[in-house]
Amino acid sequence: MSVDMVKDPAARSAARPVTTPAGRMAALARAELTLLGRSKSTLVAAVLVPLVLPLSLSSVIEDMDVEDVGLTVGLVLLPASIGFSLLFGVYGALAAIYTARREELVLKRLRTGELRDAEILAGSALPVLATGLVQSLVLVAGCTVLLDVPAPQAPHLAVLGLLLGLVMCAALAAVTATVTRTVESAQVTTMPMVLVSMIGSGIAVPLEMLPDRLASFCELLPLTPVITLVRGGWTGNLSAYEALGALATALAWTVLAVFAVQRWFRWEPRR
Repeated sequence: MSVDMVKDPAARSAARPVTTPAGRMAALARAELTLLGRSKSTLVAAVLVPLVLPLSLSSVIEDMDVEDVGLTVGLVLLPASIGFSLLFGVYGALAAIYTARREELVLKRLRTGELRDAEILAGSALPVLATGLVQSLVLVAGCTVLLDVPAPQAPHLAVLGLLLGLVMCAALAAVTATVTRTVESAQVTTMPMVLVSMIGSGIAVPLEMLPDRLASFCELLPLTPVITLVRGGWTGNLSAYEALGALATALAWTVLAVFAVQRWFRWEPRR
């Protein structure tokens, strides 16, 4: 390096390697992927639980008269499998990860570098989101083969529902992390969202089998539009009005979650 470059601040600045948001998030995602592989409990919750739960739910669905509402066991279990992946593989896992990184002062240290707040949260979530996406595709393939599920009639709706679900669950996980003190307590703070979604979002019981008033209320739950779009993508029975309504509900929950994160997310340990 020349003497002139050492004396000239502008030259020193120009000599520094230029980083981009994508590059910074990719580097953080690689580091997070390494940490994820070392956490046995997170891997079990994110990978194994969503694969096992659909098997336990299949016997319950077989006892329902889903044929009366124009569905089959496969058309109920396939969206439910994706719902389990989003709840446990993305939402629950990310809430624990955000809490752990905050309590370990990782998030605080990352903020002192070039990474912006949104890049830190997004980069930390990328490995889990990729895992949830691959897991959902594996579950779809498994349900298609084992349950004789036909090809989707409107695949764009199913893809849209899955992508919205991934983004929304990541944002809701960050919101949940704001009220979670320890990694162990994340199992408690995520439970309301998990239970409400499993009971009222069409995962265990299709909304078509619920009373009209109760079904109308359940349509407003966070995960309901995702299940609605995914199931509608396979059945092809979802009207444009219903699809737009589900899309608007999912976007509303996502926007509210992002606003809550921007306003209340904690970057330092909760003492």
